Amino acid sequence: MPEDATAAADWASVDQAQQADNGMTLNGMTLNGMTLNGMTLNGMTLNGLATASFNDWFAQNADAAMVMAYVVKCAVPEGETRSFQSMATGVKYTWQGGLGLAPGWSAGKPATEAEQQVVSACLAAHTNKYGLHIALSALGHTAAGAEIPYSAEELAKFSEKEACFFGNLFASEGLFAARDRDLSAAESSTRACGLTLKADTCSPIVNVGSCAQFCTKGDPSKPYYTHCTYNGKTYPAITTRVQPTELFRCGDGVCQFTEHAGPGNTADSCRADCGA
Repeated sequence: MPEDATAAADWASVDQAQQADNGMTLNGMTLNGMTLNGMTLNGMTLNGLATASFNDWFAQNADAAMVMAYVVKCAVPEGETRSFQSMATGVKYTWQGGLGLAPGWSAGKPATEAEQQVVSACLAAHTNKYGLHIALSALGHTAAGAEIPYSAEELAKFSEKEACFFGNLFASEGLFAARDRDLSAAESSTRACGLTLKADTCSPIVNVGSCAQFCTKGDPSKPYYTHCTYNGKTYPAITTRVQPTELFRCGDGVCQFTEHAGPGNTADSCRADCGA
């Protein structure tokens, strides 16, 4: 399903129904006690969000509004919203659903392990190292096994394979990314967490290598991986694609923010675009 980018979000605004775009910061990925606030047990409903533990977590975390915008976008179906009023400030937040990856959790049931995993993968896929809001295509299955809908037009628009994401942030098992295409030393991207060649650049997301090495496709004709296995555990995966404009190459005549001056012809040392 294509995810449209928007202008930078004001995560402290009262109405955030339209603010769940693709620029979650790395700081937000720590979640800072998401597993302890009772939300995974109480469900993604009004009652679950009204608990004292959730209010305490929300008040203590500066990134809470941003995190919740993405949690709701990933977990709750499109057309639905979830609202929360802070006991500390009185501010009411409204977040819009999108992919519907966790139908049971969205309906008020405790989050299953599969729902925690696929929502974690979705959160990682929506993270941007640079805090940019980038349009992407998110492919895979919901926790219930339903395919995320996509079209031939979507695949044509988002023609560049990018990465696959998996893990379980709620269970503190880690978040992982793997490349779905080769990235040469001359190339760089606005979506560095999925395509990076540097393993330590997107903590807490760890880039482990290539999708082909760790992940499998349930149907080889499909444009996405269904599961990835790492450290002996298998997780559901979210596969992403981007538009060609999100990939840069040293020598294209523009010194991109992902490139650096130097005597070479790599992204980190691009004389042709950025000078010596």
